[in-house]
Amino acid sequence: MRKFGTRGPVNPEQHYVVARTEELAEFIKRIKEGRYIVIFAPRQTGKTTFFYAAMDILASEEPTYFPIHLDFEAYKNLAPSDFYSNLTEDIREEIENIYHKRGEVPSDALRDFLKNTTLTDNVSMLRGFQALGKILENQRVVVFIDEFDNIPQTAAADFLYALRRIYISRTIPRSPHSLGIVGVKSIEQLNADRSASPFNIHDDFALPNFTRTQVQELFGQYTAEVGQAFAPEVIESIHKQTGGHPFLVNRFAQILTEELNVPKTETITLTHFVSAHTQLLEERNTNIEHLLTNIRKDRRFETILMQIVSYEDSVRFNPDNDIINELATYGIITKGNDRRCEIVNPIYLYRIIQAFKPIVNGLERDYFPADTEGAQYLTSTGQIQMERLMDNFREFIARAGFRILQVPETPQEFIGQHLLFAYLDQFVTSVNGAMYMEVPTGRGRMDLLILHNQKKYIVETKIWRSERGYADGKQQLATYLSTEDVTEGYYIVFDHREAPEPRTETETIDGLTIRSYVIPVVQERPSRETHRSL
Repeated sequence: MRKFGTRGPVNPEQHYVVARTEELAEFIKRIKEGRYIVIFAPRQTGKTTFFYAAMDILASEEPTYFPIHLDFEAYKNLAPSDFYSNLTEDIREEIENIYHKRGEVPSDALRDFLKNTTLTDNVSMLRGFQALGKILENQRVVVFIDEFDNIPQTAAADFLYALRRIYISRTIPRSPHSLGIVGVKSIEQLNADRSASPFNIHDDFALPNFTRTQVQELFGQYTAEVGQAFAPEVIESIHKQTGGHPFLVNRFAQILTEELNVPKTETITLTHFVSAHTQLLEERNTNIEHLLTNIRKDRRFETILMQIVSYEDSVRFNPDNDIINELATYGIITKGNDRRCEIVNPIYLYRIIQAFKPIVNGLERDYFPADTEGAQYLTSTGQIQMERLMDNFREFIARAGFRILQVPETPQEFIGQHLLFAYLDQFVTSVNGAMYMEVPTGRGRMDLLILHNQKKYIVETKIWRSERGYADGKQQLATYLSTEDVTEGYYIVFDHREAPEPRTETETIDGLTIRSYVIPVVQERPSRETHRSL
């Protein structure tokens, strides 16, 4: 039986695989046109799997093409001479493997070429590919290079210049006829000396995350084989939470189908989804390890990411800014429709906030009045008393006063969101509920969805920008509540102005109940003189 794969490239014999029919058709079309194509995307987004699928199509359906697959993963620290020596061996082995798979015998000319050719630099590589093209005169050489950004830095520019010369030459047939390069960093990022691009003839190819239809297709393969169905809302929720990220989608499916021990005769429901989602928000898998490692590489990343999360006008997506460019390269942020930065999916948003949240903020014991527990905010039937819970948060901020400025390693402008997240997280954990983000972008609103005892509770938070923005936020929350089939929501706005206006009000908007709070955030610690006079 096939499984959902998260450990390296997937293949149809062992794994459930999204066909990506349209993307592959476009990619093969460009290969036939002789383009030199680059795919630069974050790790674990299906690039290598996509390459293998393209090679299989060329091998089985287009016999006039000769696909050679290379991988630079182990080459990063090699000297240029060692790089080209190993490249020679890789090309030789790949050609021999292709003939073996085809059940064919290389010609004498090709045998002599493989035996006597040694690449020593970019020029000998250029000559070598030209010679190979002449020997394989009835076939078009297509080279696929995986993990390209691990090419030795000292060899990268000359290597690309040689490929560029091949591309613009008038030699017929050109060898390689087409080229595919896969990596994480772009050509521009690899160009360390910032000179003119050595590869300005390349054709960018976008490999998007899975659509909702593709997620449904992937899970449908499992259902067809095993007979176990996924409730439609589960597929919808998985796509929303992952943004269609291939690793996260498959990891969700692994937990649901292999680790939760759901009987195969039962439909996988939203209850199962909540359990899998909780596990995914707490585990340290390889994808989350990459995320956390990357966001901690530079202290400036926290400021940018929290601005994206906290402010409605976010941060302009400027690819010429090194910080924004690096975060986009890691697959953490993307450009929204209004050209502002967005966090790519709610799971990443949640883990980013958790990563930057202090382990101990020093105020945990003050969240609730003395001698009270989380369970005291539940009704006799097990429902959360949200109004009472949020009223207490408002009072907690007032009780804490200037002490919120003493929370370690937290910029003051984001302290309100940090404390609300920590407060609700502690409460939800204490009553065995679940909490996660719902809005994928962050973008000035942090929508928290709490699930407890089969009921949803929604809290939206923002930073005060204007009276109009405050009113618009209520309408946004009402719209969101209707999509989630929830009749009441809680709207928390943190006011950092010098003369804040605290408010607490309950309104009915479009038949839905909105409980709103404007909570002042202390601007500075009182002076000793002021403190003594109190």
